[in-house]
Amino acid sequence: MKAKDALKKIGLLMQRIPSLRPKISHTSLIKGTMLFLIIVIASGIRLMPLRWGFYLNEFDPYFHYYVAKNIAENGLSYWFSWHDYAGWYPYGRNMPYVSNLGLTLTAVSLYKVLSFLGVPLNFGLTLNPLDPLSADPLYNLCVIFPIIMAALTCIVMYFLGRDLGGDSVGLFAALLLALDSSYISRTSLGWFDDETIGIFSTLSFALFFNRSIDAKKPIKYSVAYAAASGLALGYLCASWGAARYLVAIVAFFTFVLLLLKRYSQRLFISYAITFAIAFSIAANVPRVGFSFLFETFNLPVYGVLALLCIAEISRRTAVMSRKIIYTSIFIMLVASVYAFLVLKGFISPVGLKFLFALDPTQRAAHPLFESVAEHKPSSWATFYYNFGIGVLFVPIGIFFAALMATNLSVFIIIYCLTSIYFASSMIRLNILAAPAVSLLWALALKRILTPLILNLKETSQSLGRRVKFKPIGKDLIGGLLILMFMLFTLTYVFGTDFVLGPKAQGPRVLLHADTPTTLSGASLSVKPTSTVSDWIETLIWMRENLPPSPLEPPPPGAKPGEVGTIVASWWDYGYWITVVANKTTLADNGTINTTQIQQIGKMFMSNETEAIKILEKYLVTHVVVYVTFSKDGYDAPGYGGDNGKWRWMALIPGLNDTLFGNYTLGWDWVDHNRNYQVDSGETTSNNLGQNTVLYKLMTYGKEMTLYGYSTIKLEYFEKARFSQKEGQPNPAPGTSIVPLVCVYRVKYPVESTNSTTT
Repeated sequence: MKAKDALKKIGLLMQRIPSLRPKISHTSLIKGTMLFLIIVIASGIRLMPLRWGFYLNEFDPYFHYYVAKNIAENGLSYWFSWHDYAGWYPYGRNMPYVSNLGLTLTAVSLYKVLSFLGVPLNFGLTLNPLDPLSADPLYNLCVIFPIIMAALTCIVMYFLGRDLGGDSVGLFAALLLALDSSYISRTSLGWFDDETIGIFSTLSFALFFNRSIDAKKPIKYSVAYAAASGLALGYLCASWGAARYLVAIVAFFTFVLLLLKRYSQRLFISYAITFAIAFSIAANVPRVGFSFLFETFNLPVYGVLALLCIAEISRRTAVMSRKIIYTSIFIMLVASVYAFLVLKGFISPVGLKFLFALDPTQRAAHPLFESVAEHKPSSWATFYYNFGIGVLFVPIGIFFAALMATNLSVFIIIYCLTSIYFASSMIRLNILAAPAVSLLWALALKRILTPLILNLKETSQSLGRRVKFKPIGKDLIGGLLILMFMLFTLTYVFGTDFVLGPKAQGPRVLLHADTPTTLSGASLSVKPTSTVSDWIETLIWMRENLPPSPLEPPPPGAKPGEVGTIVASWWDYGYWITVVANKTTLADNGTINTTQIQQIGKMFMSNETEAIKILEKYLVTHVVVYVTFSKDGYDAPGYGGDNGKWRWMALIPGLNDTLFGNYTLGWDWVDHNRNYQVDSGETTSNNLGQNTVLYKLMTYGKEMTLYGYSTIKLEYFEKARFSQKEGQPNPAPGTSIVPLVCVYRVKYPVESTNSTTT
């Protein structure tokens, strides 16, 4: 009997299993499927650089990986006291004050979790046999980390868009962000940089903060969302310098709500909780620090908080006379605190980078900032090439958002207009405008398409015996829908430059996605057909053949070579030499020591006698230069080599670049026939330019590669390794440009017999 009863109970339980299945409506299933496809598209398109190899991209990601590696191996407590001498030798760099914690700590945390779960991250050397870092599972995670964050950001964008205008807006916005070229360029394979979590935390903050001030939600949910928005903003402050922008527009947005007479106790509570949490996190991150709380850009936060306090006092006080008294006392208290902070010097000025983004006219006096390509201003053509027909839909989206006049729509309008200004000021900040453009573009699409599609389903409606209302003709609607489809096709299939005909490069999305990482493309400004290994092989050779570099400052009286390998190069290549080659450099892409960069520039623009004095001061053992030229022997200065950067090497130390050549380094041009073209016989040699160390090192390497001999006689430098064989120039695959990386050993006038250089 007991056995039968047990079987009967089991049978009843089996019958109940179908009822325990989660119930999913067809609508939810469709939305989930579409969101999944968007994530697949976003991930797939960002994997396109894989055909050039499994590398980190650009320069900064190598530094972030370097920091993450040390945290993973030595613990977070080590990072707080870490003074590293691998860069900016001999002074080194205080790592907590030059590296952001948010990105590296996120990657290390994810790495620890995946390792604990047994998820394999070591893809093997067969995927990338030339890269010595590919055997490190953390390195492999850093390479794919941007794609993971892009997928998560698209999910957050869906929820933000849904709050703005419904599911269709959320799906459209997620798709548009997934295909946004400026966002792809900063989240593709290998781009392990601050923007990957910067945009994610920006959108997360916008989602949580606007939900926290939603009057329809219970107060306990508002507090929870306010806490979440504070954590998101604090995470952003610990990760990306552009957090200052978001802090400023949130304060401005709250001020606008006050002007619109939308003050509520919920707004006051949410604002206070958000900034209390965010600023507490920021103050405890060394690079941001306590001074962040009193930066000039952040003062409006406290001003708006004071206005909220005044509004709350006014709300709670019924008698007008008391309102005036309480408000006056509060204003005097705030003014006293501000005066105290100013007198004591607590108010700190904003950094030059942020000041230049706000006021681009001040950049001319700072050539180091001007020398960075991503700091250039954007043109209107840049917006068109990046966003395609989105530039037409954004004004429409702003119009509909203004008609809605919800808190979130007001926030998105402010976000869009301000981000477009900063994106026009600095081309790098196009990524800030991408989410706002995607949201407003999606909103415009929904508001335009919805009535058209509904009209397709409607029939003529009678308003009486003789009066009939007929919707827009189906032929016209179909034509409009086809037109919009064609506009999308032009943007994402043919490209925004389709009018150029055969010269058109194609859709901007694919151009940004289908681009090799900087290292695998040898830092060339043209796209090769396969991996260009000049830089990779040179860095590996330096790693394996040069003596170890010092891990501590030099002892008094040390001579070059006694402390180990010290490499001098232009600052662009510092992170590669430090991380991939594992050798100490004088400068890196952090550009934290302008004086030392000036010394390097002066060294390259000096003759050998003067340059050797600077090199000896810094105990330099090797110098690296990079030159690009055609197989026919013509210089190609616009393709990424130092022959295109020499003017900055002159301008940053305060030298007159035209003295070294008004046409190019070592050559002057006089337009005799005034046709504004360089004709035969119009260029003459410039002795000052041709006597510089940079000209000699580049020309020596170029001539040795082209002819097997050189007319340049080097006194204090000798070849250690060139990336090209003598007399056998090998252009990058699919191009006519020869990339040449030259490593020179420094020969000092009196070298120590105990020197360990090779």
